[in-house]
Amino acid sequence: MKKLTFILICIFWAISVEAQQWGLYTLYAPINTTQTYLIDTNGTTFKTWTHSSTQKNGFSVYLTRGDTLIRPIALTGTTLTGGGMTGEVQKVTWNGTVVWDFVYSSTTYCLHHDVCPMPNGNVLMTCYEVKSGTEATAAGCSQNITIWSEKLIEVQPTGATTGTIVWEWHLWDHLCQTVNSALPNYVSSVSQNPQLMNINYNTSKDWIHMNGIDYNPTLDQITFSSRTMNEIYVIDHSTTTAEAASHSGGNSGKGGDFLYRWGNPVAYGVTGTKVFNVVHDAHWISNDNIKYPNYLCGFNNGGATGGKSCIDIISPPYSGYEYTYTAGAAMLPSTYAYRHSSTYTSNSNGASQELPNGNILICISTAGYLYEIDSIGTILWSKTVTGSPANALRYDLCSVRGPIATATASSNLITAGTPVTLNSSAASVTETNPAYTYSWTSVPAGFTSTSSNPTFTPSANTIYSVTITDTTIGCSTTASVSVNIATGLNDQDESKNFKIYPNPTKGIINLEWIVAENKNYEISILDSYGKLILKDENVKSIDISEYNNGIYILSIKPEYQNVINNKIILIK
Repeated sequence: MKKLTFILICIFWAISVEAQQWGLYTLYAPINTTQTYLIDTNGTTFKTWTHSSTQKNGFSVYLTRGDTLIRPIALTGTTLTGGGMTGEVQKVTWNGTVVWDFVYSSTTYCLHHDVCPMPNGNVLMTCYEVKSGTEATAAGCSQNITIWSEKLIEVQPTGATTGTIVWEWHLWDHLCQTVNSALPNYVSSVSQNPQLMNINYNTSKDWIHMNGIDYNPTLDQITFSSRTMNEIYVIDHSTTTAEAASHSGGNSGKGGDFLYRWGNPVAYGVTGTKVFNVVHDAHWISNDNIKYPNYLCGFNNGGATGGKSCIDIISPPYSGYEYTYTAGAAMLPSTYAYRHSSTYTSNSNGASQELPNGNILICISTAGYLYEIDSIGTILWSKTVTGSPANALRYDLCSVRGPIATATASSNLITAGTPVTLNSSAASVTETNPAYTYSWTSVPAGFTSTSSNPTFTPSANTIYSVTITDTTIGCSTTASVSVNIATGLNDQDESKNFKIYPNPTKGIINLEWIVAENKNYEISILDSYGKLILKDENVKSIDISEYNNGIYILSIKPEYQNVINNKIILIK
C-alpha cells in the first residue's frame, strides 16, 4: 500500500509539474521589422529593442547570458536575393548598443536564415555558396545550371565589424552521383551512400535551402534542416576544417559526411515514408527535458491532417558519437516519437522550444501566434503578436535578470606562503538597485568566506568559487578562479592558453589550445573529494557522463609546466 501511495504521489507530482507554465519571458522578433520584444507570461512587454531602420530583423533571434541579442539582419542590397536572405549578423546589448556587426555577403556567397550562438562566444551561420553550371556538371550534376549550394561557418568575433572563420563545412565536399563514372563523386548506388547528398535529387538553383541550425555541445555535433529536401541532418563539428572537407576524422571518424539524416528516405534512394512537408527549425531537445532528453525535433509546416503545421520529435539511434543505420534501408526510427498537431498552419518559417518541464512553446510564424502546451497538448498560455516572428524562445527570470558574476585572483600562480586576494564582482544590467551577498567555497574543500574580496594564504592548488546572489530578486550566479602554487623554475600560468567547454557540461568536455602549441599534457579528473576518477593524455575531449551530477576538478599538466586546475560542473 505504501509503495502504491508513493507511485501515485510521483505521478501526481509529474502531472502537476508539467501542467504549469515554465519560465517567465518570451523573446521574439517579427521578420522585416525593427523591433525585438521580450514579454512576460501576462503578455506585458518587459523590454523592447528598437533597431536601425536599415537593419531589419532576419529569421531568428537569441538572447545569450549577459543579456546580449544575437540577430541575423536582412541586409539591403545583397547580390543574391530570395526568401530567407540575410547577409549580416549583430550582437546587441541590453541597452541597444551594437557591439558586433558582421557582414558576409558577395556575388558568390551570402548568409541566410538561421544562426546559432556557441558556448565559446562564436556564432554558427548558414550560408549560400554559388556554384556555376560548369562546376555543377563537373561534379556529376545531370543539368548545366547554377546551384546555390550550402556551407556552414563558425565565426569568432574579432572587432566591432570583423570576425575570423575558425571552422567551416561545405556541402559540395559531400556529394554523390550515379550518372557518370568518369566524374568525381561517382557511386554505384545512392542508397548505399546515405552519408552523401545526391546531386541529382530535386536539383534546382535554390537546391537545399537550409533554414534551421543547432549545436549540441555534449556531442560536438551540428544539426540543420533543409526545406527542399524535407530532411534534417547531423554532422560532426569536432573535425578540423580540413577533416570537415573529407570523409574521415573527428570524434565520429566520418569527417564531414552526414552522420544522420531523417524525414525523407527517397532523398537517399530508399523506400520509406516522407514525414516532413516543408521542414524548419531542426534542433536538439536539451538533456534536462523530462520527456524527450537528447531527442531531435523539427517544425513540420504542413505535415498534419489537412496540411496543418505540427511539431515532430524523433529519437535518433545514437551509438556514442555515431548513429546506427543499415545502408539501403530508411534510417530509424520509422516514425516520430511524439507529434503535436496545431490547428494553425505556418506556410513558411515556424519553430518550437521544448521546455525542461515537458511543455512546448510553439511559434506559428504566419499567424503570429505563440502558445505553450503541456505534455497532453493543453494550451497553458498563448499570445497573438503583430508581424511574423520566425521563432520564439522562453527564458526564466534568473536567466534574463540574474547577476553576471566574475571572479579573479591577485595572482593565479604564486610561491608557497604568498597571500592572495580573491576578487569578485557582479553586474545586473536589468536591475536598478541590486543587493548582493557573497559565498566563497573551494575544491578541494576547506575555504569559505562571505566577503566579496577575501585575502588568505593558499596551501595547495585550489579552485575557488563564489556564488553571488541578488537578494532583491532571489537569483544567483557562480564564477570560479584557480590559484596554483609554483613548483619549479619553468612554472608559468598556462590557464589562459586552454579553452575548455562546455561548462557546465552534460558529459563531454572539449579541450583545445587557444594559441598554437605543440606540448604534451596529462589530463586528470577528480571528484569533489579529490579522488582520481579518470586520467588520459593529449586528448581533445573527455566523457564523464557516466558519473553523477556534481562538481569535478579537471587538472591539466602541460609538460614542464605547472598544473592548471578547473572546476567542471556536470549536469545531465
